Amino acid sequence: MAIGIIFGIIFLALAVAGLGGGLWLMKGKKRGRLPALLCGGAAALLFVCIPFSFHTVEAGEVAVVKHLGEARGVRTAGTYFDFWMTESYVLYDAKVQNLAIVTQAYSQDAQTMDIEMTVQYQIDTSKIIEIANTYGELEILNNRIESVAVDAMKTVMAENTAEQIIQERAMLSKNVTESIMNKIDSSYYVSVRTAVLTDIGFTDAYEAAVEAQMIAEREKEAAIIKAEQELEVAKKEAEARLEQAQGEANAQKALSEAEAYSASVKIVELARTLGYQVTETADEEGNLRFSIDWGTDTGGQKLILDYLQYLEYLSKWDGKLPSVVGDGTGIMITIPGTDAGTDDGSGA
Repeated sequence: MAIGIIFGIIFLALAVAGLGGGLWLMKGKKRGRLPALLCGGAAALLFVCIPFSFHTVEAGEVAVVKHLGEARGVRTAGTYFDFWMTESYVLYDAKVQNLAIVTQAYSQDAQTMDIEMTVQYQIDTSKIIEIANTYGELEILNNRIESVAVDAMKTVMAENTAEQIIQERAMLSKNVTESIMNKIDSSYYVSVRTAVLTDIGFTDAYEAAVEAQMIAEREKEAAIIKAEQELEVAKKEAEARLEQAQGEANAQKALSEAEAYSASVKIVELARTLGYQVTETADEEGNLRFSIDWGTDTGGQKLILDYLQYLEYLSKWDGKLPSVVGDGTGIMITIPGTDAGTDDGSGA
């Protein structure tokens, strides 16, 4: 284009100079006015034909050359000379196109969504003449791509519930991309790079319901965790009580065994003291076993048992005499206590 401007300035200057000189010669009725007019006319003709025939295609663009309206050639980046009256250039952006789409869709459970989506695609420059013949301008192709992408996205969304869409957004973007790529095939003369769901917005009422449900689920989970913790604490407390009870039982058992052993030792000692024969034997575990030969005398056994009961009574007696005792005849005798009042000498 810069070359065309330069040539245009030169030819315009020559045309002005030639025409101006011709008019001056005509006014002065001097010879040479015809060559001057011809030179100016030629310069004017060149100004009209040559500068506008230079065409520049920038980097990242591709041009379709139309001869009297018919697409015949393709031009890539560079500067070209094609007569502008018969050859026209239609420029197409060959870079990656970024379509920002805003639309509405519906989920499987009839929830309304506001969708913001970005689709990136690039035209196939080897099919640029087909694009020119089929769609004409790139804007028409953009609209067609957008229409197909929206239809594919709505189809995918309609296959999922609102809850699934919220939980599986990343997977849905992948499914939408695959669906769009399958629908925008080679017949569109483009290649889809990616499709991304940049935003999915539900109605305020549904979002409030989802938030309430999430809060309820969190509270339920917290209640379950608290119940499990309380159950664990109760379980440990029960185990502790069980261990305590088991320990007390073991201690009681040990005490009973010790008392029984102590009583048996006392019986053996008393039997020996009274002259009865005592035989000691050991079992397999090394525990001693005593055998007393009472013979035909049963009085010794009763004496020893009475003595043991007496010892047990002494171990439990608090040292105080009873205030009332019986003599076996049904007569009750009251024994004065040690803290009774003393006689003051005045008489009864």
